[in-house]
Amino acid sequence: MTVTPGKLWGVGLGPGDPELVTVKAARVIGEADVIAFHSAQHGRSISRGVADRYMRDDQTEEHLVYPVTTETTDHPGGYQGAIDEFYERAAGRLAAHLQAGRSVALLAEGDPLFYSSYMHMHKRLADRFDVEVVPGVTSVSAASAALATPLVERDEVFTVLPGTLPAEELARRLRTTDAAAIMKLGRTFPTVVKALEMSGRLGEAKYVERASTEQQRVLDVADVDASAVPYFSIAVVPSPSNNRTEKPSCGEVVVVGLGPGADRWTTDEVRHELSTATDLVGYVTYLDRVAVRTGQIRHASDNRVESERAAFALDLAKRGKRVVVVSSGDPGVFAMAAAVLEVAAEPEWSDVPVRVVPGMTAANAVASRAGAPLGHDYAVISLSDRLKPWDIVATRLAAVAAADMAIAVYNPASKSRTWQVGAMRDLLLEHRGPDTPVVIGRAVGSDEESVRTVRLADLEPSEIDMRCLLIIGSSQTRIVRTGCGAQVFTSRRYP
Repeated sequence: MTVTPGKLWGVGLGPGDPELVTVKAARVIGEADVIAFHSAQHGRSISRGVADRYMRDDQTEEHLVYPVTTETTDHPGGYQGAIDEFYERAAGRLAAHLQAGRSVALLAEGDPLFYSSYMHMHKRLADRFDVEVVPGVTSVSAASAALATPLVERDEVFTVLPGTLPAEELARRLRTTDAAAIMKLGRTFPTVVKALEMSGRLGEAKYVERASTEQQRVLDVADVDASAVPYFSIAVVPSPSNNRTEKPSCGEVVVVGLGPGADRWTTDEVRHELSTATDLVGYVTYLDRVAVRTGQIRHASDNRVESERAAFALDLAKRGKRVVVVSSGDPGVFAMAAAVLEVAAEPEWSDVPVRVVPGMTAANAVASRAGAPLGHDYAVISLSDRLKPWDIVATRLAAVAAADMAIAVYNPASKSRTWQVGAMRDLLLEHRGPDTPVVIGRAVGSDEESVRTVRLADLEPSEIDMRCLLIIGSSQTRIVRTGCGAQVFTSRRYP
């Protein structure tokens, strides 16, 4: 007589409240021949307790007891060996029931396929038996409900993170997301707190313990006693948009650099500052590189009003706003950081905090595309004479050229400044040979990027515009052939 194998049900029970068990889950539990559930060695199973009201007295129970719940074990294969062996044996016990034609409901807290032990049985049995998963309410949803706080809205990004990650990795991911839930707390809680501090998000983070149960607790993460955090707890960092309607008690100005063009060159720290701002202030071209966020106000202006833009940002902050002033590249290199700090030094703004968050410089971006032309001592000079006279520019160029340093040249030309590149070339030729490599990087990091190298004697001013950055080599700068083609480098040692 052939026996038709039974069906395996992965049954999600929700976060702990028996009333959050779905109608389908309750039906499957009540109809199954076998009820299987996990527990630690103490024998108390949360999932069994939640399902109790839906079970029958005549059902067979399979109690699957973990051999270890920490990574301390004398098993020859270590923790992973012990747990793999346990899952194989547990799958064998369930397979015996299924082969005998009995239906098995394997209980799972939350959702069966969301950080659940059920998935380990699923992977071992789904290719041999009929399997169906009944989804359940996750602890993340229960925690959000406990906080009565929206997690995300519109096109915001929500990230679920295991607290077992290293603090540095947790912090990196927290900086790059709008909202997050951190699972698997317990012993990992101090690491999670450290990551929240590193990412600047500790003040936003909430702690929810045993969500949806009678033991539920909700606290600020900063107020939690780390010695009493159970595994069944979660840290939630809601979207910053939830706080933008509230006027901060004290505003601030944060000056950030987006990097020279490519979105991938914007740092995680800058992305976080942008996401938590109430107001963005900057040159319109730079603001256009920043994603639009609900509730965030953008104040765009022309590129030639740095002092006015700084005063405007400081005034917003004085009125309680959290203002981010946006620069390209690094804000401290010919950009808005100095302009903001110069205005902030006036008595009117003495009580407004100002911070600067760095970004990749255009000089470093262009250098990386060419090879390593800034591999030794180098200077950074702007050719613009809008804020300083040309004789100062010429004196500095001559001094650096005489010192035999490579030079990164910012702001080489514009529509109204067309002669400075030629003047610079002629001045440098008094100190450098005509074959000195000159790297011309234009719009690096954008779709219009171009990078090429010419001889100093062949540098043509008409081919240079405001979107260019030049790197003038020293006497030790060379062009070499590699598998990537011609590359420029400046040796770190002199002959």
